[in-house]
Amino acid sequence: MGSPFGLVGAILRSAHRVATRLFAHDGDGRIEDRTVDRVQLARTVLGAAATVALILAYNADPNRWEDAAYGGAAQLIVAPFVLIIAAPLVIIGFIYYAPPHLRPHLRSRLRAPLKAVGWYVLTLVVMGGILVPTALTVDANDGKSWWEYALAVASLIVIVWGIPFFFMASLYSARSAFNSAQVHPMLPPVLTLTLVWVFAAFSLIGDGMPGGPPIVQFCATLGGPLSVTAVSLWELRRMRTRFGVTLRA
Repeated sequence: MGSPFGLVGAILRSAHRVATRLFAHDGDGRIEDRTVDRVQLARTVLGAAATVALILAYNADPNRWEDAAYGGAAQLIVAPFVLIIAAPLVIIGFIYYAPPHLRPHLRSRLRAPLKAVGWYVLTLVVMGGILVPTALTVDANDGKSWWEYALAVASLIVIVWGIPFFFMASLYSARSAFNSAQVHPMLPPVLTLTLVWVFAAFSLIGDGMPGGPPIVQFCATLGGPLSVTAVSLWELRRMRTRFGVTLRA
């Protein structure tokens, strides 16, 4: 704690601890399947390697690396917002597809995802409610009143602790789909399918087709969504065949 690195580590550990408590709390609904985790990690590594190979082979623009980094960070930030918009429709369809006698039980377990969404929205409101007034009102050249000092201190706390917490909250919210496994173990893979195809559509509309021959364009555009779909469907099948988890039973 006496060194700058120790202080930074303490801040990051604190933000990580709170983020995991609020946004990575799967409860009893999450099925721990190490085989699925390893396959998902392998798919991520292979996807990143394929992206690097395509950039090197067909798009040598130096700015492409920066664009890819910004694109990955943007997806991390945007993913929770897409989930907030799209997840209610998916969850409504998911519950409607369940047998009538299970629907009240599934609806009663929506408290955990709603609570996680509430914490995420509250985080954005607090950060915006502090940073925006500070940027608009605090002037370093004039004499500060006590509330300007208070705003400056609050903004410093948001920048030092709040921004790392926000990034971790976004990461865990996207990964756990706002703790949706507490509603049903099959819900996170279903939401992952929705999220990846929404991002694929946004990428195609915003950036268009990548460079290269048609087969390379097809692989670069649909390789990621199709591979995530395949892994998610395989995960759902393992839940059914290995762990006996079904929705219609």
